[in-house]
Amino acid sequence: MHPSKIHATTILCVRKNGKVAIAGDGQVSFGNTVMKNTARKVRKLYSDKIVSGFAGSAADAFTLFELFEKKVHEYGGSLSRSAVELAREWRSDRALRRLEAMLIVADKDESFLVSGTGDVISPDDGILAIGSGGNYALSAARALYNHTDLDPVQIVKEAMNIAADICIYTNHNIIVEEIGQ
Repeated sequence: MHPSKIHATTILCVRKNGKVAIAGDGQVSFGNTVMKNTARKVRKLYSDKIVSGFAGSAADAFTLFELFEKKVHEYGGSLSRSAVELAREWRSDRALRRLEAMLIVADKDESFLVSGTGDVISPDDGILAIGSGGNYALSAARALYNHTDLDPVQIVKEAMNIAADICIYTNHNIIVEEIGQ
């Protein structure tokens, strides 16, 4: 990581039993300095029918989130179409290609990871994670998903706390948004 870059990290999405929860920590780091502890990286949109979380360079992540929100409105709330069109535009637009961020988006039926390389990935197991603590959160969430009866909100909270205990770019100020039955 370049020391002058601002990073906003660790987003986790878990889908289980007709519900989906996305959690994000509140830390924004500038190199090895914590600049903010209470950033909100998880948001609902489209009349609370879609939830999104973003990680990466802070300004880039906010730009990407705003572009995704426009796509959602442009395509009448169709999550898959919005994600594919955002990825297509992101990959083909010269200015957008420079964005250093990733998105996780979900509605009541689908979850996707959207990247600047044109990837739109739907998980096999209903679990996605991005950011510097993403692999820690993903591992913890998979274990909790497979070996407990916890619901998605409980899984993302516990897994994010585990990631925050391990990753120096993830804190315990966890915001969770849920949609579903």
